[in-house]
Amino acid sequence: MDFVNITVEDRVAHVYLDRGRSNAFHQPMLEELGKAVEDAQQDPAVEGLILHGKEGFFSAGLDLIALYDYNEEEVRRFWHTFMDLIRALVAFDKPTVAAISGHSPAAGCVLACCCDYRVMADGDFIIGLNEVPVGLIVPESIFQLYGFWLGRARAYRYLLEGRLLKPHEAYEVGLVDEVVDCQRIRSAAERQLGKYRQYERNTWRQSKRNMREALIAAFDAAQDTAIEALLKQWWSPATRSIVKTIIDNLKGGK
Repeated sequence: MDFVNITVEDRVAHVYLDRGRSNAFHQPMLEELGKAVEDAQQDPAVEGLILHGKEGFFSAGLDLIALYDYNEEEVRRFWHTFMDLIRALVAFDKPTVAAISGHSPAAGCVLACCCDYRVMADGDFIIGLNEVPVGLIVPESIFQLYGFWLGRARAYRYLLEGRLLKPHEAYEVGLVDEVVDCQRIRSAAERQLGKYRQYERNTWRQSKRNMREALIAAFDAAQDTAIEALLKQWWSPATRSIVKTIIDNLKGGK
């Protein structure tokens, strides 16, 4: 794989996002990550999964520069691949921990929210969903996922204003479960996964499936309709203008 690295140690799959400095998602990276999740789910030798980023960035979210240049077919494929990945992670019944090593806005936050536990590095980092200010429509299933951890009322408010949180703010509202020094993030993630693994396997996994049943159903329901609404807005002049401004700022900052 070119953008995702996988090692299995002590029956735990360590999945490392590895694309550039910021781990922004484009089509090939999504496909590789989806394959890694599927393999970990199917492999009986794997008892849990930890998602890792890079120092300073877990994932910056979508690669808007790449996505902006995709044609209509490529953009549709991208969003279907993204939603399939998130659904697979939500339904993953083995223990999962996100080791959030830095910034994790937008799709990076969505990815982390799929996990059972989130450890975030302390520092001047942000996490949250800022899709609305970028001009992207938030699907109902993503709202359900955000509200699963924040509560519906807080998720509603945060989504509509595109609020991004510092690590300790995220901890206070339950978006992350632990804030540690960046040097301790892997050991903290492994420690929590070890706690989950000490319980009888079938009991733990079936309980997780039961508690996520409504959330999984949200990702199974009417995704085509949600994606088409998102795509319609993506091609609107207003959203294209917002995204183009963001891209110009990103390129200007290099």
